[in-house]
Formats: sequence, C-alpha cells, structure tokens
Amino acid sequence: MNMNKVFAALTLSAALAASGAAFAQQADGAKAGQPAPGKHQRISADDRAALTDARIAGLKAGLKLNADQEKLWPGVEKALRDAAQARAERMAKFKEERKEAREEGKKGDFVERLRRGADMATERATEMRKLADAVDPLYKTLDDGQKRRLGMLLRASVPHGMDHHKHGKRH
Repeated sequence: MNMNKVFAALTLSAALAASGAAFAQQADGAKAGQPAPGKHQRISADDRAALTDARIAGLKAGLKLNADQEKLWPGVEKALRDAAQARAERMAKFKEERKEAREEGKKGDFVERLRRGADMATERATEMRKLADAVDPLYKTLDDGQKRRLGMLLRASVPHGMDHHKHGKRH
C-alpha cells in the first residue's frame, strides 16, 4: 500500500470516527434536551478519549514500525496521551475561568488576557518539549519515509483549532 493510500485511509478513519462521535452526541443531546444538531455541541470525555485512541492508532499504523521500533512506541504513546489530557484540562480550566468571569460581569482587561495567553503558551511549550523528548529515540530509528509520514500524520491528527482559542472562538 503506498503512502497516499495509507494517508487517505487514516484521514477517512479519523473523519468517520469524528462524524460517528458527533452523530452519537447529537442523538444523545436530542434525548436530553440539549441543543439541536448544527448548534454548538460539547464533546464528552468519552468521545475525546475515543478520538485520542483513534489518532494514536492511526499514527502508529501509518508509521509501520519494525520490531525494534515497536519497543520505543510506549513512551511516545504515553507522551501523546499526556499531552491530550493536559490540553483537555487546560481548556476546561479556561472555560471555567471564562464562565466565572461572565457570572461576575467581568470581561477581563487586555493585560490579564495577555498573561493568561502567555501562561497557556508556556504550558503548551512544556508539553511539546515532553513530546519531543519522548519521540526523539524513536525518530532516530525511523527511515526517511517514516520520518516524512510522522510529520504528516502528526499534523493530520492534531484537532483543528487546537489551542487557537481566544475567548472560546477559533481563528
């Protein structure tokens, strides 16, 4: 199977997983009196975990690791899961702070927003360093094709809008 077919299959799998999760969430929301389809829906922790599993499995499958490389995979997978968990926690904290500010009638001033953005960027940078440290031993064993696919698959597996929120909106 050539690289384009692998990439297409992974893209299709991710799209199907995302659409299946969205459909299930819309169906559950309709039963529970939540917003109708097409309205803003929040992803559940179970959905987030399922999508993280799918992204990691797709990344690993696309790399076609050999037996020696497989031994280095658990550290990479742990770092990916830790980064996903940290992002979820950071976003939950951001949403909670925003909710509290709205309830108190505060909009926050410009300097406060700059500081909050800097804090979030610092946290994200720390996660990226941990991921880089975890990927490094595996990366050194990858052939040129695997290295190329790693970059493509990591970019494809990152949720759109990841950490590009300003006041809860994507840019």
